[in-house]
Amino acid sequence: MKMLKIAVLGSTSGTDMQAVIDEIGKGNLDAEISIVISNKPEAGILERAKKHGIEAVCIPSKGRKREDFDREVASLLEKHGVKLILLIGYMRFLSKWFVDRYENNIMNIHPSLLPAFAGGMDLDVHEEVLKSGVDVTGATLHFVDEGADTGPIILQKEVKVEKNETKDTLKAKVQKAEQEIIIRAIRLFSEGKIKVEDGKVRILK
Repeated sequence: MKMLKIAVLGSTSGTDMQAVIDEIGKGNLDAEISIVISNKPEAGILERAKKHGIEAVCIPSKGRKREDFDREVASLLEKHGVKLILLIGYMRFLSKWFVDRYENNIMNIHPSLLPAFAGGMDLDVHEEVLKSGVDVTGATLHFVDEGADTGPIILQKEVKVEKNETKDTLKAKVQKAEQEIIIRAIRLFSEGKIKVEDGKVRILK
């Protein structure tokens, strides 16, 4: 079986990507991160990639049509033979063209138990969770469709919300859950064990 080539698209610091890099480094994942692409030149994820010898590319997105931008991203993905695209803190909506081209090959991590608290980003989501008073939140990994956090759910992991929780302590716990399900999903994907049927994910034994 060929090694799975992954691209990571991100706009923030890429903390979850570090867990993937570490797991690959330990020989626990038959995969490699071939390229990291960001739309923000100052994004920490680019530095993190360079530090680990991964090709890091910034494609500024300001003032560009969504599809034009996505086509430029796609040309780099093709060049690197990428089979799985991970969105980690990626602050852009994808064009229909891109979503259709890579159907069921783009995974996004979201810091809540979808469909609850969909559409938000990072600390905003944790703040909404705390305001709502729920005692359980978590992380969701899903395939990307044209909606905001509406694609088929691959894996979820619950996280308990404690009494004195802050958005920062909650973020740390949820990120740990995010990393666990991302790593598990990469493994399942590389083994061909994730199937999408009628808009739902089925994980094969």
